[in-house]
Amino acid sequence: MKDLSIYFRAVNIPCEFKEGSVAAAIEIHDENGFPALEKKGIALLSVPEYRNGKVAFETVQDTFREEFYALHLGDNWTHKIYDLGIINPGEAINDTYFALSQTISELVKNDIIPVVIGGGQDLTLACYKGFESLEQMINICSVDSMLDVGDPNETVRSDGFVSHLLMQRPCYLFNYANIGMQRPLVPKKEVDLFNNLYFDICRLGEFNTDYRVAEPFLRNSDMLSVDFKSIKSSETDQLKYGNANGLYAEQICQIAKYAGVSDKMSCLGVFDVVPGHSELAANLLAQIIWYFIDGVSQRVGDFPIGTKKNYTKFHVHLDDFEDDLIFYKSNKSSRWWLEVKYLAKDNKKYERHCLVPCNQNDYDQALENVIPNLWWKTLQKLS
Repeated sequence: MKDLSIYFRAVNIPCEFKEGSVAAAIEIHDENGFPALEKKGIALLSVPEYRNGKVAFETVQDTFREEFYALHLGDNWTHKIYDLGIINPGEAINDTYFALSQTISELVKNDIIPVVIGGGQDLTLACYKGFESLEQMINICSVDSMLDVGDPNETVRSDGFVSHLLMQRPCYLFNYANIGMQRPLVPKKEVDLFNNLYFDICRLGEFNTDYRVAEPFLRNSDMLSVDFKSIKSSETDQLKYGNANGLYAEQICQIAKYAGVSDKMSCLGVFDVVPGHSELAANLLAQIIWYFIDGVSQRVGDFPIGTKKNYTKFHVHLDDFEDDLIFYKSNKSSRWWLEVKYLAKDNKKYERHCLVPCNQNDYDQALENVIPNLWWKTLQKLS
């Protein structure tokens, strides 16, 4: 593994190493040096890079570490947990992007899941570039009250980076999903763009009606980008965050848990974390990290690539439709997938995307002779 220590500075967080706490188990980059990384782990790191945000901060938000270290370990946490420290912002913002992308690339290649605490949400772009070395199509999910499309002809911003993702060449982005969009905050042209690209939007109202609708989007994603401002400000810090509406604390923790359980999820970023916010906000941020790691510990490895012997296969015939729709249900977790058949010369490129996570409601719709919307959208992207 490449030496990543050159990008980081150590943390200096006084804490008591109580038995059974995260502090007693985590390997920290402190005055004793950079931890020796092994495969199959989870690595926490922070990036105080705010120059492309509306407000530029020069201090680092570290209070979440004290809160996180003080939490108790979950059941069956077998992964190694590291705190790599703080990525030093470069002289230019692109230097920071480079350091973060190189870190993400090296960690993901070695089966270590990065948990990135930002910094502006434009750091999502740097995380994405870290996946380029894998040379495979990936999916991104964001938890955000806005879509953050922006203008590709302008400088990337924390609230305008998605258009820059789309302009990357070669482009490895297959799908982008949003959870928590608040329509009053989003221009119609951005919603139209998402619809035209067959991307997914789960509005805040839909999520509030049934939080389980978000699970397939998270199970289908390789990376999760959370805008901390998407959380209702009364749940965090009303002086530092200005969202009168938004997700509740238990909802964002449920999302983090779903993300952790997903076999595909290889990177979590929580961005737009404002330095100097309240102890309540720091505690919630620590719990988001905790629930994500707890989800990772409960993975069952049932993404249906290869043999399907541990799945129940369902054929659904629809009127005026040549082929049956094929659903798979995991015998381990009872989760559902929908197969989207697509014959192409470069089948391997899209192999991971022809089995789409869904829920039982999609199967029930098919039984009523209704083709699930995700089938159409996936086929359009494959085409």
